[in-house]
Amino acid sequence: MNQTPSKLLHAIALISVLAVCVALVSQHVFGMRPCAWCVMQRLLYLLIAICCWLGLLLRRWRPAETLATVAAAALGICGVMSAWYQYSVASNMFSCDRTFADQFMVGLGLDAHLPWLFGIFASCADARVKVLGVEYAIWSLILFALLTLAALSALARPRRA
Repeated sequence: MNQTPSKLLHAIALISVLAVCVALVSQHVFGMRPCAWCVMQRLLYLLIAICCWLGLLLRRWRPAETLATVAAAALGICGVMSAWYQYSVASNMFSCDRTFADQFMVGLGLDAHLPWLFGIFASCADARVKVLGVEYAIWSLILFALLTLAALSALARPRRA
């Protein structure tokens, strides 16, 4: 399947937004309260989508498209690291209070201004939830890894004129 970089960037953006929608349904419909690391990953997914769509918007200027794609890949790597930290360290802690994710999200004020999207309502230990036998954080880690690989693939593919 030969995908152009534009199609890959659009797919990455849509999948990232879909991931946030799934998280919101999990929270608001099924009562899965998010922790600081959960909402930070939501922010990363949204930033990946924004980078991809900016790359598409600016695709006539090749350096901007390349920079946006590199930024999306870098944010994907940040997502992998945050999901891994959530799974291996934070979920075993009594509280996420004062962790990087908590300080970052509270420092940006996103939890106060958009609580329905970025509100921190659980500790990392309480937010430990399994879906189909796999922890939510691992699902997120896998998705971030796939998005990163897709962004790197978009960088490697030739552009169509």
